[in-house]
Amino acid sequence: MEAFDRGKLALGLAVHLILLHFGAAGACTVSVTQPPYLYVEHTQQAVVTITCTFSSTQCPPELPTSLWFRYDAQKSENLCSNGCQSEADKFIVREFPALKLVSLTVNWVTQNDSAIYICGIAFPSASEPKAKQTGGGTMLVVRERELSAQLRNSLIVLLLLLSVYLVAVGVVFMVLSRSKSNSLRNKDIEEDSQKKSARRIFQDIAQELYHKRYVERSQQDEKDSNTYENRRAVSNCERP
Repeated sequence: MEAFDRGKLALGLAVHLILLHFGAAGACTVSVTQPPYLYVEHTQQAVVTITCTFSSTQCPPELPTSLWFRYDAQKSENLCSNGCQSEADKFIVREFPALKLVSLTVNWVTQNDSAIYICGIAFPSASEPKAKQTGGGTMLVVRERELSAQLRNSLIVLLLLLSVYLVAVGVVFMVLSRSKSNSLRNKDIEEDSQKKSARRIFQDIAQELYHKRYVERSQQDEKDSNTYENRRAVSNCERP
């Protein structure tokens, strides 16, 4: 921005010197007004028109001369020195003296057309410095074409649908994961139950076998004890 401001100042001085070549006499004062900014989207058929209005006091009764200059970061140009009246030209200058208005139309706008466009108004027969004035310059900014409202709304709807789809997939995934986890947990519980049931059956069988063997051993020991007592009694009876 500072480079543009310095360029505008330098270009304004150069334009003022050019305008001094027009005019001869008279206490004439001119004021020139331009829009400070203009934005246009870059399309194949893009066209932009820069307007310049002026007012004059105590100036000769003649048509003023309009000049257009362009300044960008690399160079400055004097536009339409030949009038630029053809519709096939890159630049077209139109003058409306009754409205005190001049305009510059830029056809087939590209990003290279981004620059500061300065309008100059001069009364040829006036020599007063104020009879030759320039506007503050219009900064033209050419930017990439923005999405249309319909396309933007379609993209928003598509993003919303995609978000809903992702949420639905996430919910289904969570439900399936939880169901699978519960199924595995139930399977583990069932297997543990079966293992415990089988272990309990083996314990019962072992306990029953142990109890049966213990009963049989107790009966055998009791039988052996009775036999021994009988033999002892018989032996005692046989002694003299």
